[in-house]
Amino acid sequence: MVQWALVVHGLCTATVVVSFLCGQWPIFEGTFIERLHFFLTFGAYDYFLRFVGKIFGSRAKNCVLGVERYCCERPNPTLQIVYLAIIGVTYVIIAKSSFKYIPGYYVGEYHKYLSVMAVVVGLVLFVLTSFSDPGTVTAENASRYISAYPYDDLIFVERECSTCKITRPARAKHCKICDRCVARFDHHCGWMNNCIGEKNTRYFVAFLFWHFLICLYGAVVLGLILAGQLQERKIIYILTVYYGVENSFSALFPHVVQYFLASYNAQILLSVFLGIISLLLAGFFGYHAHLCLTNMTTNETFKWQDYISWKRKVNEAKTSGTALKESLNIMNGTTPVPQSKWRTFCKKSPLQKEEPIVVNNVYNKGVFCNIYEILVPLSQRRSFFHSKDA
Repeated sequence: MVQWALVVHGLCTATVVVSFLCGQWPIFEGTFIERLHFFLTFGAYDYFLRFVGKIFGSRAKNCVLGVERYCCERPNPTLQIVYLAIIGVTYVIIAKSSFKYIPGYYVGEYHKYLSVMAVVVGLVLFVLTSFSDPGTVTAENASRYISAYPYDDLIFVERECSTCKITRPARAKHCKICDRCVARFDHHCGWMNNCIGEKNTRYFVAFLFWHFLICLYGAVVLGLILAGQLQERKIIYILTVYYGVENSFSALFPHVVQYFLASYNAQILLSVFLGIISLLLAGFFGYHAHLCLTNMTTNETFKWQDYISWKRKVNEAKTSGTALKESLNIMNGTTPVPQSKWRTFCKKSPLQKEEPIVVNNVYNKGVFCNIYEILVPLSQRRSFFHSKDA
């Protein structure tokens, strides 16, 4: 009974984590995962606010809203503390529950020290991403950024930042949380309590990649520990010889799982947890790696979506107007009707003649140049400081 409870607990945890982090992805559109994501991110909080307001009054509700504003609209270290707690607690649990099996049948002694090094490197990348300048645009360097990133006159046009009172360079955005304009703005990351921009994108992508490797490494080592225990304790031999279980995967699998859940439930839960997190991090890293390879940012993908949506509406209006004009001409007799009924039947409707919308990313300079721009930002090159001031 306990074993099945642990299995159900693991599945529920995995569902909640995937729904919360990935429920808005197109692949989950119209599914239970998307509905659960909406409930977790909007619905549950709305119900909670109503409950607090009815039970404790408006003052308590305003207090909750004040906490929300502090956590979501101002720089604060809340998620940074949560990250450090997750890393620390997970490592301590793994050390206390699993290091006693190292060295083992498949795992060498060096994994104890390798795990420490892996966590330290992850913390270094976390500090670099959190506390480095993302590329703050000031009155002193705005003209240089404008020279480095020309306007494409599609999603970026020359305009003044209403808050900073400076000409905002292309690809820059004013972050309302940090209250500053950031060059090559990608997004504001609550986990880092910092914007991700021109200067620290390299650290952020390295952070995602390294933590994906850490989680994958932890899940694999825990799996090897479990496999080693099967060998050292001769579980397969005992099941087949003493209990008469058939020596096949289908026959042994439920018994081995039952044995693991009864004797190594901590390792099972940790490996499942690390496996799920590694998959999520792989998705995030893959997305941002694609952005880096194409010299695009998260902010720009949203801008292109808005531009494409606007352009599509303009094209639909044009084609609708053309179709209406042709219909009126036919009704008024000003346009001769084609003699061939077959040609009339097969003729493409003007409503179907849509002008193709092309995403013309002028900042995409090829894979190698794009990678080099991430590794060595434009503002850290000599040519940046030699550019003409506006």
